Formats: sequence, structure tokens, C-alpha cells
Amino acid sequence: MSKSNRNFFIAVILSFFVGVLLTLVLTNGKIRRAKIEAYTAVAHWPKLNLIMNQISANYVDTINVESLTDVAANAVFKALDPHSMYMPPEEKKSSDESLAANFEGIGITFNVPEDTAVVISVIPGGPSSKVGLLPGDKLIKADSVVVAGVKMPQDDMVRHFKGPKDSKVKMTVLRGDETIVFDIIRDKIPMNSIDAAFVINGTSTGYMRLSKFSESSYREFIKSLAILEEKGITDLIFDLRDNTGGYFEQAVLLANEFLAQGDTIVYLKGLHRDLKIYQANGKGLALSLGDKPLGLKVLVNEYSASSSEIFAGAIQDNHRGEIIGRRTFGKGLVQESIPFSDGSGIRLTVSRYYTPSGRCIQKPYDKYETDIYSRYIHGEMVSRDSVKVDEGGIMPDVFVGIDTTRANDFHIAVNKKSVIMRFSNSLFQRDKEKILAIKSFSDAEKYISSINIENQFVEYAVKSGVPRPTPQEWNEAKDYILPHIEGLVLRYSPLGEEAYYQYVIPMDDTIQEALKRFTK
Repeated sequence: MSKSNRNFFIAVILSFFVGVLLTLVLTNGKIRRAKIEAYTAVAHWPKLNLIMNQISANYVDTINVESLTDVAANAVFKALDPHSMYMPPEEKKSSDESLAANFEGIGITFNVPEDTAVVISVIPGGPSSKVGLLPGDKLIKADSVVVAGVKMPQDDMVRHFKGPKDSKVKMTVLRGDETIVFDIIRDKIPMNSIDAAFVINGTSTGYMRLSKFSESSYREFIKSLAILEEKGITDLIFDLRDNTGGYFEQAVLLANEFLAQGDTIVYLKGLHRDLKIYQANGKGLALSLGDKPLGLKVLVNEYSASSSEIFAGAIQDNHRGEIIGRRTFGKGLVQESIPFSDGSGIRLTVSRYYTPSGRCIQKPYDKYETDIYSRYIHGEMVSRDSVKVDEGGIMPDVFVGIDTTRANDFHIAVNKKSVIMRFSNSLFQRDKEKILAIKSFSDAEKYISSINIENQFVEYAVKSGVPRPTPQEWNEAKDYILPHIEGLVLRYSPLGEEAYYQYVIPMDDTIQEALKRFTK
């Protein structure tokens, strides 16, 4: 492939950065699939077909037809919207797995702008999450194999990251200007979409966190709601922060559980798709518990996208509950998945969706690469007055900004090096038998009080290259850092994710705001 073609291919790949935010249309519970042979579509474009035939028949050097076809496909999609994309076989398989069954690996999603893999998300509870990989980390090496700056195909990268359960990979990452090495033990990747569902200590409020709209989300929700109902909840906090989307049908099913008969959930319209209106059937289990309406607060932030926005828009426009947090991502497009016989496939935007009041919350395409950064720069993450409501997304009913007072130099330094995560993991490795024996929160409290986390953590941070904090710096940061350590350590116990969230909830301003508004 020529240098110009390679450069063009890299440029096209950059557009995939936002491609993980997707909404898939389902029909009868399955992805609508068109059985299309790999090159059939080209026949409808005679000029493109002619060009490919001429290159194959007359080009001076041997060419890789498959690779060149991929370049052409990517070029076509670059001219469309940011969510329509072509996926080679390995990438499509990985994408499908992320919304379906369990698989074995390190538990990340990534993209490859500028010839370097960048972590997009870290699957909660997975191997990478436990050691401290973060979104934005650049993957440099897998064991001794350099994967950055060497034009390695994405399929090959995936093969280096995946592997059988209990096998180890030494991942070298670049975080800012710092190189960090993580020893990751591959495992079954937990693919449950509900990370946690429990009653918040000292309240009658249930908390449920949905990380993605996967094919099992509705089933998981119904099961979790039944457990919370047995425990006597009167209100529910439904957390969609950082939920980048998933299956369209699952968002509709979940919204239906909260809405009255005839309430509009969402409607779709596209040039080649007729208007389709989705309405609630009035049989939802979350309309009320007993003889009282179930109170509802939905938490969102700038990474809540796609199906999350469909759900939040339906709740907001029907005045079913309050939306709390920050303006959502702004994706109002719906894709269909079309597989090809060689294992590759495309995701093609076929419709726009509109909230019940008629809002299309799609942000301008030219905002994709800079939008989140611009929100930080312009103060939108801190102040409601700085929000630009005409740039897409769902605006929450109650705004909760980021608390910047916690970010002193010591706190920033330990976050940059993932010291909190790494220290928590080291405690687990040291006290594994004690932690695995924890069966209740009283057991958890006994364990936490038996160890001097405060002094141990400061010394661990200093040994990790973080300057020793002044007494003032530590006093400013410790009330936020210590609960996170305690929660992360106890996440390894049989209490799991519930332990983590119960310990960090007191420090979570958005959840605290939701609790206050229930009492009002």
C-alpha cells in the first residue's frame, strides 16, 4: 500500500474514536441482520468497482486486495456521520462480545488514533480495572511486544491482549508523560450490565448502576428490582453516568417499566425508515411499589450517551422523575448492524431518534473530537451558567458540578500514577485470606479498623514516586482517598461491587444530591 494510502487509513481510523458510542436497532430481540456477501454492495457503485478492478489488473506492484478494500470502505464511512463504521472481523467480534456473553482477556475497550492504542473504557470489576488502568492510557507494550508506533493491525493487538484465564500479561502504558507497567492476570470478563444494586445504608432508597445497555440489561433490571422491593425500598436512584449506550430495544424496555400507559418513550425517523413511535404499555413493574409511586432520580454525566439519553429523555419529558448531574453526551442517531460473510460488518446510521417532546439531542459532528475538553475549558463541568444548551445532549433538571476543591497536588499525583488502585491491590495480595473471608459489613468494618491504611498509603505513595504530602495536603485529600481505598479493597471480598459503592457514596456529590431531593 502506498504511503499516501497508509496515511489516509490512519486518518480514517481516528474517526473511530467516538464509534464506541452506539445504538443498535433490534427486531424480535435480535439484531436485524441482512445476509450480504462481502462485495455485493460494490456492484451498485460502478465507478468504485471499476477502479478496484483496474488497480488489481494493472498496478505496478503486488497489492493486498483485502487491505485495500478495507481502506476504501473506511474512506466511504469517513464521509458519513461519526457513528457509521466499517469493522474488520476481529474488531466486529470484539464489539459484539462487549454487549453479549463473557469472554477472557484483560477487560478494556480501546481505539487506535495516530497508530497508538488508547484505552476508551475499563470494564468495571475486570482485570484491568483492578490494577488501575484508566481511560486515556496509551498502550505501548504487551509483555515485550511493542504495539505502539509500529502500524500493528488492530486485530493483531487484540490477540496480544486477550488470552486464557489466569495467564499474565505485562502491560506498559503511557499516562501523560509517565510510563507505568501493570501486571494483569487475564480472567473471565464480567459482562453484567448492572454493576451494583442495593439499599443505601440508613435509607429506604435503592441504588442501581447500569454500565451499558447489553442484551441482558432488561432481565438483570427485573431481577435486581425484585430483590430491592423485597428489602422495602420506596425510592430508586438509577445511575447512568459513564453509560455510553448499547441496544436501543433495551432502553425502550427499561423506560417502559417506569412509564404509564400511552406515554411516549421515543420515536424514530429516517430518510428510508418510516416514522415509528414507541409507547409504554402501562404494565411496568417500576411504576409503583405497593400502593405508592416509586420515587425516581436518574443520574447522568457528559459520558452518558445514546440509549442512556433515550431513557433519560423519556423520564424527563414524561415528568416521571428528576434527571440529576451534568449535560449528557449528545448522540441522537440509531445504527443497524449488518454482518458480512467474511466476519466483517458495518454499523450504519439509519434513523434519528427524538424524545417524547420532539427533541433531537444530536450534537454537531464537528464537536466530537473537542467537545468534552471544551466543556472543561469553558467551565461547564463546574457551573450550570456555562452550559451551552444548544449543543446537544439532555440537560439535567438538577445540575451537579465537579468538586474541584479536592484536586490538590498530592491527590492529582496519586491519581496520575494510579496509586490508589495499586495500593488497594497490594493490600488484597497481602491479606487475601482475611478479605475473602469477609461475609458482612460488620466483618468489613472489623478488617478496615484492624489495619492502619492512612500511614501505609502515604508511605506506598512516596515509594511510588509521589512527593510526600504536607500535613495540609493530606488533610485536604484523605477524606476522599481513604473511603475509595476501603471500597476498592472490599470489592475483592464476597461483598463485591456493593461494598465499593457503599463506601464511596458519602463522597459522591451527585448521589448525595439525589438523596436530599428524596427527603424534600
